[in-house]
Amino acid sequence: MLYWLLFLKLQHYVAPFRIFRYVTFRTAFASLTALFTALIVGPLVIGRLRDFQIGQFIREEGPKAHQKKAGTPTMGGLLIVIAIIVPTLLWADLSNRFIWIAVFSTVAYAAIGFTDDYTKVTHRRNLGLTARAKFGLQIATGLVIASMLIAMQTYNMYSTKLIVPFFKQFHPDLVVSNLERFPHLWPLAFLPFMVFVTLLITFSSNAVNLTDGLDGLAIGCTVIAAGALTVLTYVSGHATFATYLELQRMPQVAELTIFCGAMVGASIGFLWYNAHPAEVFMGDVGSLALGGAIGTVAVMIKQELLLPFIGGVFVIEALSVILQVGSYKLRKKRIFKMAPLHHHFELLGWSESKIIVRFWIASLIFALFALTTLKLR
Repeated sequence: MLYWLLFLKLQHYVAPFRIFRYVTFRTAFASLTALFTALIVGPLVIGRLRDFQIGQFIREEGPKAHQKKAGTPTMGGLLIVIAIIVPTLLWADLSNRFIWIAVFSTVAYAAIGFTDDYTKVTHRRNLGLTARAKFGLQIATGLVIASMLIAMQTYNMYSTKLIVPFFKQFHPDLVVSNLERFPHLWPLAFLPFMVFVTLLITFSSNAVNLTDGLDGLAIGCTVIAAGALTVLTYVSGHATFATYLELQRMPQVAELTIFCGAMVGASIGFLWYNAHPAEVFMGDVGSLALGGAIGTVAVMIKQELLLPFIGGVFVIEALSVILQVGSYKLRKKRIFKMAPLHHHFELLGWSESKIIVRFWIASLIFALFALTTLKLR
């Protein structure tokens, strides 16, 4: 909106407004706008959540220290979503389709999380949507996003080929070719791509959701992951950097840098209120939205296979739950004292603050490794 007004319309009359053409400048302003939006609107949102008595319900089988957190306002993720979407709409080029896919993903997964949180609040217990309903909605959203990207691929605005770290000449295509002999099977050509994208975004969304168990843990890791995505998005859309790093250059994805910058600013602003001891929890409305946004951006900039490193802590937390459930069903034995992994360390006697900071450090190490792979190809 401001991009359209200040650059496209007023640059001819006010020369300094030409600076708004630069993605870096608008990304910085989007980050600051998101940060101050979260800081200013935060007290209002937290106050309204308290007024509506929208408090967190703590699972009884969890660590006993968490029981004192019962009643802390939840659904604070609404603040995060507002602080991401508003700056994006203000500073991004709204004619860019990648921006709208990122906005759709964030809002759609936030809506799923809102429904889940609202169900918990109305039922006064820590049980929201059924697992089947929740996964069904997430998968449906992932399929819509994959369909949008396929539509863009037909106009040569997107590629379904994977970029494999450390193998710069190996780019497998997720769309099946050579189906000329079987024209009736043509719709199945896109099936591998749709399945891959849907599962990846769904996994990303749930991984952030599972990490959101300690004050500031998930949002702190999100700041780091979103920061890494900001760098990756910028270099993927920059002609010089993309050529030098031998990346597949996609000029239009550069605009996503603004969205990623807004995610960084919004996350830092929310961390102000979510730091231990938390004044508000993000709830599923925040964690599902952030996870969906991270996964969607990774797919659009062709860094899907780097996502396990960009969000390394999220992946480890999710895998700890998968391993715990699988081990118990197969062997009737648990691998960890409790899953997700941060609860395991709590039961080992680690303080909450120590777990949070150490997981942040691990997240930073993973993100830095993801960035180093840009040159190690």
